[in-house]
Formats: sequence, C-alpha cells, structure tokens
Amino acid sequence: MAELEDFAPKQRFRSTIALSPDGRFAAYAANADGQHNLYVAPVSGGEPRKLTNYRHNAVRQIAWSPDGKSVLYTADFQGNEQFQLYLVDAHGGEPRPLTDTSDRQHVLGSSLFDLNALTPFTPDGGSVVYAGNDRDAALQDVLVQDLATGAVRRIETTTGTMLHAVSVSPDGRWLLTSGYHSNSDNDLALVDLHDPDAPLWIVTAHEGKRLHLPGPWTADSGGFHVLHDTGGEFLALGVYSLATGVITDLVTPAWDVEQVAASGDTTAWTVNEDGVSRLFVRRDDALLVLPELPAGVIGSLSISGDVLAFLLTTGTRPTEVVALDLGTRALTYLTTSSPAVAVTFVEPEVVRYPTHDGREVPAWLYRPHGEGVRGVVISIHGGPEAQERPFYNYAGLYQYLLSQGVAVLAPNVRGSTGYGKTYQSLILRDFGGAELGDFEHAVKYLRTLDWVDPERIGVWGASYGGFATLSCLSRLPDLWAAGVSMVGPSNLLTMARSVPETWRAEMADWVGDPDTEADFLLERSPITYSDAITAPLFVIQGANDPRVVKAESDQIVEALRKRGVDVRYDVYEDEGHGFTNRVNEVKAIGDTAEFLLSHLGR
Repeated sequence: MAELEDFAPKQRFRSTIALSPDGRFAAYAANADGQHNLYVAPVSGGEPRKLTNYRHNAVRQIAWSPDGKSVLYTADFQGNEQFQLYLVDAHGGEPRPLTDTSDRQHVLGSSLFDLNALTPFTPDGGSVVYAGNDRDAALQDVLVQDLATGAVRRIETTTGTMLHAVSVSPDGRWLLTSGYHSNSDNDLALVDLHDPDAPLWIVTAHEGKRLHLPGPWTADSGGFHVLHDTGGEFLALGVYSLATGVITDLVTPAWDVEQVAASGDTTAWTVNEDGVSRLFVRRDDALLVLPELPAGVIGSLSISGDVLAFLLTTGTRPTEVVALDLGTRALTYLTTSSPAVAVTFVEPEVVRYPTHDGREVPAWLYRPHGEGVRGVVISIHGGPEAQERPFYNYAGLYQYLLSQGVAVLAPNVRGSTGYGKTYQSLILRDFGGAELGDFEHAVKYLRTLDWVDPERIGVWGASYGGFATLSCLSRLPDLWAAGVSMVGPSNLLTMARSVPETWRAEMADWVGDPDTEADFLLERSPITYSDAITAPLFVIQGANDPRVVKAESDQIVEALRKRGVDVRYDVYEDEGHGFTNRVNEVKAIGDTAEFLLSHLGR
C-alpha cells in the first residue's frame, strides 16, 4: 500500500531563484539531500552544481553578483530565522560570512518572502545592501556593506517601521528601501548613496493603509516599477518617476499583479487570477505570444536577456525550476521533483460557498476519484494574510489523502489575499472572530454534497491555520471528527508577547494590544475554550520556532491532557516555524495523514 512518502516531491524549493547576469545559469535552494542547500543549474540543461553542504543550516534568499562570479545568500540554523549573509564563488568553495550575529536577523530584498528577483549589489559589485536588527533586536535597519573593507553604512529605522533594502539604481546613486508598517501598509523611500549623510527620502507618503511593492529599476535609473493599490482594491503595475514623483500605471487588471521582472526593453509580470498565475511579457511595447502554461502558480520571476526563469507548481505537479526562452518560446524544466507513484492525481476545482454575512468564500475542492461517501479534511492556510492556491501542497498531503478516499476543501476565508484589500483587512483585530463563521459555513456547504459523510469531517492547518484548527475544535466542537494543529498559537495574549521583537509594534493593529487588551485577546483564544475540545487532536511543533514559540503548543496540550483528552504531541527539536529538513517534513506530514485517515477514512 502506498504511503505519503511515495507522494512527496523529491525536493522542495525556497521561494527565490536567480538568473546569472548572462542568463546561462539559475541559482536556487532545494532540500534534495535533506537540508536546503544552494545549487546552480545550467539553463541549457544538465546536472546542477551544489555550492553548499549544510546539514543544520538552511539557505533562504539568493542573488548573483553583477559579474556573475559569486552568489550571495542568507541562511539560518535549524529554523531559528536568525539569518546571516554569505558570499560563495559560483564554481564552489568555502562560503564567506558577511555577518556574524547569531542572535540577530539579516535579510535581502523587500521582505523575507520577496517574489521578485533580488538585486542587492551596487552596480560595480563593490557593496551589498541588506537589512538587519543587529543594532536593536526590535528595530530593523538598512545597511550597506563595502565588500573590500567590511565598512558598513547604516540607515536607521524608527519604531513601527520595519525597513528593508530593495535594490540600487543602475547608475549606483539611489538605494531603494521599503518600510513596512503592517502587511497591508508600507512606504518606499530612497537614500542617496553619493551623500554619506543623506536621510531617507520617502517617495510614497500617504494617508490610510496602502501597499507599494517595489520592482526593478528602469534602465536609465529615472524610476522603478512598483505594484500598488492606490487606485482600488487590487495591486496595479506602474512606474514611479524620480523626476515627477508620479506613478504611471502600465497594467490595471481586475486581480492583483503579483510580481514583475525587467531586463532592457523587456518586462514580465504575473497576475493572480482567482488563485492561478497568468504570465505576461512585453517587449518593445508589444505583448509577446507565450506558450500555454499549466494552471498553477508562478513564483520568483527572474529575467536576463532572452531567458525568463521562475518556479512553477500546480495542484498535481510539485514545484520545479523552469526556464522560458523568449526567442524560441521553448519551456525547459531544469529540475525533476515529481514522485514516481502510479496514481492519477486529482485536479482541484474552484468553488464558492455562502457564509454568515452574505459574502461568498472562495475555496479549492479536491474530490477523490470514484463513487462512494467520503470523509473530508478542511485545510486552512497560514498567514492569515495569504492565499490557498493550486499548489502541490504539504509534501503531497492532498493527493495522498485523495488516493485513500478522503477529500480536501481548502477555503480562502476572510483575511486571505488575492480578493482585494477590503476582504484581506477583515481579519485585522478579529482573529477568532467572524472568520470562525466562515469555517462553520464550510461544514454546512460540505453537508449539502451527497458524497460527503457529515460525521467524517476533520480540520487541519499550520501557523494561523493551526490557530484556526484549535478555534474550530474548541468553539465549534460538535462539527469535527479530528484535527491537526502544526505550529499554531493557542493563546493570542501570550503569542503577541512572544513574537519576534521586530514584529511587536504591529501586534496592536494586527491582533490586539497585549498590554491594554488582554481580556479581548483571551476571549478570542482557543486556550480559553479548551474544556470544550472533545475531538482527537494531533499537535506538531518546532522547538526553535521564533514566531509561534513552543509554549503555545505546550499550554493547549497540557490543558487537554489534564482532562484526559486524546492528544498526540510531536516536537521537532531541530525545526522552527515549519520544516527545512526533508526527512522531518515527510515524517510530520506522513504522520498527519495517517492520523487524519484513522478518523476520516478507510
């Protein structure tokens, strides 16, 4: 009989890849040998070259030097997210550490999860730009490090703004930065690198909450691309002009533009249409006719000359590194990660169900092949300001459950991204509030389907999805046959006090103020209602998790065990907020699958 391991991808990738300046090589981080290491693969095809040999560290972000001779990357230790910077020769050798503060974080690009290609070097390759909280654990500054001398220029942030170093203009004068106030509000600012005393020049000053996601510079250094929601609900693609201070829109679709890449006269971008990525490329002011891509998700666009590289995944195929030749329109898969299991995978279907306030909740429904009444898992994504999309999710969990006759419903409840900023904002200061009704109505929707067994509905999720799972089990206890919470907070009050210090200024506007609203946070916390949990529960936690610390899982498990409730608790001592080690991930997801199947299937 097949097991989850038979469905697991051969490797999983970090969210950034990078093309070499000449377009001949793609650099990426993958965990084919267990841990996320750095690889360089020829775009023309052939075996990748492994540049690092970590067993406990995990590579996260990647960028090429302007001369293509070296690769810059960040890596952390056993999931602790205290990322350090390293520079390694593109042909191999010992990595050179550029930072060495093991209890502080250093990041590249406009965020830790930047979808755009990273360009953190000055044009001459002499300096790198990055962000770090080395000065003060609660404040993230922007830094410019001279690679020859090690000298660092620091641009200090202020409380309530998390600064990121984005990129340097082609003429070497301007450093573009992004300062986040929340997940839905930031400002872009410039620093004059020719003036050692120049302050931050904020170029997107605004009132209210607005997103300005930075893209690549124009070739003449006269401006930069930007994704912004100034004009409406969704992110448009425009170009900011330094001369006029105005953003001129290039693309204003009815969905979010999610990323952009540019090289010379070529601009590429993707639009998130109801969860599916649509790729567009404009050259010389004309849209190119592209080959049809499978309906899935495109990530980390990187372009050089005629080569466009990106990550591509669908609901039935794991993530791969692919290259598109814009001259011949040929698409080449540079990696092979698909499992060899001999089953027909299930394509997900977009559905919408009504919820308690008249809204419709979009969701992805995976129905097993064949006839018969089925159990169902409601899978809740993390974030919560994120989106369930047609990925090959969770090491093949969905397709394995389907092969065993259990269906999956993966909703994008209020607070999810991709459906406009109003929908996304509904979760703010309302964790454990109205979205709980969205989960209740997901069950009501499933009960309208004649092939669903209403007594075999379970729930699972990681991070916010773990919190939502615990909320469902404790506050809607009669609906569930079983639940699995992975790195999920059980107590919003203690969570708000224990998140990374650079996050704490955001807590009041995101979840609630732990100093002045303790009662409110406890009223929304699963731990407060733990006496109501009766369904079997499986809790999974990383010991080094800096976002949802181990105490969050400890307290819910302790409360349930005191009552004699069936709860399994697995702690991974060498992991953090999720998994970097492939062996650990496959075991945890495999155990999750078997736990759910024991209560929902067979």
